[in-house]
Amino acid sequence: MQIQECYKFFRKLINGYNLKMQIKKLIFIFFIFFSNSGLVKEYVIGFGSCIDQDLPQPIWSAIEAKNIDAFMFLGDNVYGDHPSGKLDKLRKSYISQSTMLPKWLNKKKVISIWDDHDYGINDGGSDFKNKRESQKLFLDFWKIPEDDLRHKRDGLYFNELIEIDNFTLNLIVLDTRFFRSKLTSAKSPYVPTNNTDTTILGDEQWNWFKEVINQDSDLILVLSSIQILATEHVFERWDLFPHERLKMIKILNAKDTKTLIISGDRHKGGLYKKGDLIELTSSSLNKPTSAARISRSLPVVPNAIKKQLIEDDKLLQNKIYNYENFGLIKINTKTQNIEISLNDISGNEVFTYTL
Repeated sequence: MQIQECYKFFRKLINGYNLKMQIKKLIFIFFIFFSNSGLVKEYVIGFGSCIDQDLPQPIWSAIEAKNIDAFMFLGDNVYGDHPSGKLDKLRKSYISQSTMLPKWLNKKKVISIWDDHDYGINDGGSDFKNKRESQKLFLDFWKIPEDDLRHKRDGLYFNELIEIDNFTLNLIVLDTRFFRSKLTSAKSPYVPTNNTDTTILGDEQWNWFKEVINQDSDLILVLSSIQILATEHVFERWDLFPHERLKMIKILNAKDTKTLIISGDRHKGGLYKKGDLIELTSSSLNKPTSAARISRSLPVVPNAIKKQLIEDDKLLQNKIYNYENFGLIKINTKTQNIEISLNDISGNEVFTYTL
């Protein structure tokens, strides 16, 4: 009907019919049309992990072009770990990274959590002797306000309810380092433990998690530096503590609210699905695996290298992506439609998925 009215107006305008009256009518029609249809409001969150301060970071140009409202760093935000556990390298890494991150990020909402390389020791857990000093370095670098709870308690886990127009995002950021029990061996390949007394989150963080996940929201967004759903690789993952993974999955499955897990760590990107649970892993922003780097430079890739570029996890919904990447979450606050995607170094979509 509104289109027909516009058509009639233009016909009458051409015929010189009551120009002043028809202009007023046209303004009214357009006002009603756009009020009813609504101008789409989209909130865009970028995220990624594993960004080495000593390597170029060209991916930021593609991320900036996406006009994001927020960016979430999922860990290994610097590479400052040292086998001794000393923090000298970590301090220097933060200084270097401060000169590498783009200035436009200062105008965006930034969320961050650590993984092992910005924790201070490779694959480190609760027994890391300098973890509290490392926590202070992290909080200082990311300019976390002094009145934030993370300055007053152990660990970097936190929760925030983000209101976007009429849409509520329940952001839950997990700390998978500070309280995590020892792994079953000193280095990869790791195998799952059968000791149910071990933990990833620790009792205090688990109790907190069970409380904050029950807040009313339109989307629960869980940030975990290491993968929760994936099981079929030999690196760090929640499945190294199977009882902790099952506990997490049970809690998430009990919620009627849409839920999304995002993770990093792997230097690969992929979408994993278990029942209704979705996990999007985005890694790395500028540090792909050696196999990926080699494959990119060779006209013919040897089979030994090809094998390292393949992942056969039964929960993986697409081919694993081995090169630089970042993730996006697009929230349409009018329709409450949520689209997630993995994007390459140039900003091209590798794959998309609608929750």
